[in-house]
Amino acid sequence: MKVDPQQLIDNGYIVLREVVPANQLEALRANFETLVEKQKVIWARERKPDEKPGGVWTTSAQPRVFFDEVVDAATANTVEFCLHANTLGVSQQLMRAPDAAITLMALMCNPVRDHGPASWHRDIDPTGQAPLKGMQMDYVKNGPGYVQWNIPLYDDSVFWLVPRSYCRPNTPEEYQHLLSRPQEPMPGGIPIELSAGDGVVYSHMGLHWGSNYSTKLRRTVHLGYRAFGGDSYPIVDHFYWNLEFTQHLRAEARAQFEYFFQLQQQQSNVIESTFHAIRNKDADGFRDGVAKLHPGEEERMVTVVFLSKLADKVRKLKDPEIRKLPVEERIGEISAHRLNFHLYEDFADRFSTEDAERIWKRFSTLYEKIEAEIARSVPDRTSRVMRYQLTDMPSNFEMEDFIRSW
Repeated sequence: MKVDPQQLIDNGYIVLREVVPANQLEALRANFETLVEKQKVIWARERKPDEKPGGVWTTSAQPRVFFDEVVDAATANTVEFCLHANTLGVSQQLMRAPDAAITLMALMCNPVRDHGPASWHRDIDPTGQAPLKGMQMDYVKNGPGYVQWNIPLYDDSVFWLVPRSYCRPNTPEEYQHLLSRPQEPMPGGIPIELSAGDGVVYSHMGLHWGSNYSTKLRRTVHLGYRAFGGDSYPIVDHFYWNLEFTQHLRAEARAQFEYFFQLQQQQSNVIESTFHAIRNKDADGFRDGVAKLHPGEEERMVTVVFLSKLADKVRKLKDPEIRKLPVEERIGEISAHRLNFHLYEDFADRFSTEDAERIWKRFSTLYEKIEAEIARSVPDRTSRVMRYQLTDMPSNFEMEDFIRSW
């Protein structure tokens, strides 16, 4: 399947027909249903005392099965579909990268009772990642380092989006809509009508909406892919899986995931050396490290902001008091997900407490500038909508200014 990367940059999404080959659809439906039933047993067992029987399955508006967690040899085609030329192959084309890897494998399901519409949103948090315009201009100028997919196994029109909203901030009208009418159709929003087996690949930075979480049967595969070696550093640079599950896959598929993990470790080595260069005030080593992480010459400062967020996580994970906390509380301290926390903890183990603190101090001027912009532009940091208002990168503060700030 051939695609035009420019179409994704122009519109923020591409609809592709028959992403699931027709001869695979029924087998995938059957095996995904097996995985749903396995996950329902787990959710029922893990339900909290105040939850209804069934746990997440009976309470969630959109139950999500991370299907790599419940896959077995008999259902391995569900994961192996994520490595298909129509999924992984198309993603790599769109990201124009030497390598690409899957980050997330989930199945979105219908709830057991009507929940109605969700709220319009973007799948990013500028205060926790980088200012919105920085991420958007990096995408436009250097191409995506991450793409997201919805691939329904049954006809699906739940997903709506606002074309081209991925490459600009919210308009004043959209901002007010998000604050006052977030569950209503948004001007400019369109439904993405997908037949069983079709797919939409899109920028998760764009405004999008789950228009109706009803009891109508819904089994939609939700995937994320990141680039390795593309011109931009991926907004989502971690995996929501670990290698343990690959024991259930055939040798060829298992080898692919092992290769993905190897790529991730190689990236971690580059970041580690870049952090040591920052610690040692080695400007050339720092420039070289950032150029490897972000080969595109424009918008490299966005990657520096991403690195600052990682340095903050490392600093916190090396804090003796945080290290004493139970794992769930440690996850909360760095705003991670249970499925990717182990990657952050493993990376933090590469540094001493003293080095982590010294590296973090090198980012202090950048941190203060971003905090000042948050204070100016974000009235309420607890509001997801208001956090989108952090749009501007620090003014007059580029790579060389950052180096001088050490």
